[in-house]
Amino acid sequence: MIKPTFDRKRIPGYARYSHIQENLKILFHRMQRAVLVLLKWLACACISGVAIGLVGAAFHHALSEVSSFRAHFPDMLFLLPVAGLFIVAMYRVAGDAARGTNLVITAIHSNVEIPARMAPLIILSTLLTHLCGGSAGREGAALQVGGSLGNCFAKLLHFDEKDTRIMLMCGMSACFAALFGTPVAAAVFSMEVISVGIMYYAALVPCVISALIADGISTLCGIDGTSFTVGEFPAMSLLTGSKMIAVSIVFALASILLCIALHRTSEWLAEKLENPYLRITVAGLAVIILRFIVGSPDYLGAGTDIIAKSFTASCAWYVCVLKIIFTAVTLGGGFKGGEIVPTLFVGATLGSFLAPLFG
Repeated sequence: MIKPTFDRKRIPGYARYSHIQENLKILFHRMQRAVLVLLKWLACACISGVAIGLVGAAFHHALSEVSSFRAHFPDMLFLLPVAGLFIVAMYRVAGDAARGTNLVITAIHSNVEIPARMAPLIILSTLLTHLCGGSAGREGAALQVGGSLGNCFAKLLHFDEKDTRIMLMCGMSACFAALFGTPVAAAVFSMEVISVGIMYYAALVPCVISALIADGISTLCGIDGTSFTVGEFPAMSLLTGSKMIAVSIVFALASILLCIALHRTSEWLAEKLENPYLRITVAGLAVIILRFIVGSPDYLGAGTDIIAKSFTASCAWYVCVLKIIFTAVTLGGGFKGGEIVPTLFVGATLGSFLAPLFG
């Protein structure tokens, strides 16, 4: 006796049902994978936020202490050339770590190895620069410390090239947020600084979470975010908008001048003084001479106190120009730090000078 066969494929609509079922399976697997990836990056962001946030908070406290010490003992400025010699010696021993922030950016693009020794090197050299009055910021240290520690975590977790890139940006965001207390700006800056005009949106969620956690750790350690008191805001009108456009052009020209001064000074000193020990010694002596020529210590260190004063008192036109010169000589000579705070100094003091002129 022949049993009748049952072919499900001959049922009306079966092909369509089977196609939907297959698509649902694919969708489920994609969602499952997306959830696992999200959980992985949530965990990584938390780890980097806590660990690098603690390092950043400790670094912030150390910077505050050395800046306060220099303010109480202004003669520390005369040790700036000696501090420079120590910095060059440390980096000569370190090898590739001497490339600094450029090495971090290269690593994100091409998966170049970032040595773990970069973190303590940039911390020590930045502290020495600030202790002895070099005109520099601190975001360069934040990027290098965060990138170095982020790379260490990526190696421990055996991440591939793509995940290592995101972990580097998480570390940079965390350290920047811990130092400045600006988590959203830290996350965006880390994703922007790699390539002009390009945002790495794949790193958005982990970078934001890492920055927020690091900022929270920094706050728990008693560090207040960088902030300045602003009085009343002018009402928006056609006249106010026109003034803002005009001053924005002036600010853009000032930023171009700052960038040119930084790069040209560095190139000129490297060309004229090939020996890095001689170069940084001359730069240190130049900063000392400039300080006594202008007769004020306002242009030494980061200058956040002058930024705060610029919101309440008008500055002379030459204040921003002198800060550009001090910063260009300091960083061009080989001292370590960053350019963000000097940039804020230049913008704030220039704005303070322009404010009365534009009403």
